Amino acid sequence: MNTPAALPLSAQIHARLTERLQPTELRVIDESADHAGHVGANDSGQGTHMRVCVSSPLFTSLSRVQRHRLVYDALQDFIDRGLHALAIELI
Repeated sequence: MNTPAALPLSAQIHARLTERLQPTELRVIDESADHAGHVGANDSGQGTHMRVCVSSPLFTSLSRVQRHRLVYDALQDFIDRGLHALAIELI
């Protein structure tokens, strides 16, 4: 699944994680406005600092580090394009 660039970044991330991790629970929260003026923030106040809360059956029997790696791997191209901060909460 391609994630259309016309969607807000949080929606693109949600779509990507839904596709890759088949989550049972998923929340993507854009916290960029809370980081205005910080390193990595942009003038729009959107799309630079995200929080992902996720639970997935793919996490079964994986360590915490391996679970985080699955999320990072799924979102690597977003990071490469300017996502500055990604907080991951495993739920």
